[in-house]
Amino acid sequence: MNSVLAFYYSSIGKKVLMSLTGLFLIVFLVEHLVGNLLLFAHDNGKMYEAYGDFLVSNPVIRFIEIFLFLGMMGHAILGVILWIKNRMTRPIKYKFFRLQDNSPLSSRTTIWSGSVIGIFLYIHLKSFFIPSRFASMKVSNYELVIKTFSNPWYDAFYIVALIVLGYHLRHGFQSAFQTLGLRNKTYAPLLDMLAFIFWFLIPLGYAVIPVYFFFYQPAMSSLIMGVH
Repeated sequence: MNSVLAFYYSSIGKKVLMSLTGLFLIVFLVEHLVGNLLLFAHDNGKMYEAYGDFLVSNPVIRFIEIFLFLGMMGHAILGVILWIKNRMTRPIKYKFFRLQDNSPLSSRTTIWSGSVIGIFLYIHLKSFFIPSRFASMKVSNYELVIKTFSNPWYDAFYIVALIVLGYHLRHGFQSAFQTLGLRNKTYAPLLDMLAFIFWFLIPLGYAVIPVYFFFYQPAMSSLIMGVH
């Protein structure tokens, strides 16, 4: 037990836990995107509504959502703790010390990209998750998506946040496997290919959604906003 606690309180222990929670969140991003792609089915949102109803009614999914929330919070808290510890290890700023010569930009800006993602998650959950789980809705989930993405300011923020997410994932994915000791010359090409899928293609898949509903669903969006 003492060895487990000692490992947790060590810097490498926190990095391992942060890597594991980060990889868990990446898996969720893939699953969530697959569900969201049902929005493109030409069935007036029937499949997407069925997917949403399944998420709400299935007790296993509700339990996973709690675990997912804890994973998000744990990942964020560990990131802040490691950032503070790294800052504290250099209490004196040397006159000629140049951080950019010692660490990549993606590593130095992880705390800030993570902060932007945190703000994005808050707004996203407030816009979609909370109304569909805790509030009595006057529109369906599909109509909520159309109405929300009819706002150009929300769409712009959504896409910018996804760009930041991609940048964050690019560093985080590679850093996680480096921390876990799984990145070597043999597996590096495969990991780089997987990293490209996660940091580029996954955010791109999400970004297509607001673009589609803003430019190709104007009539339905206007109708819903006029009715409600």
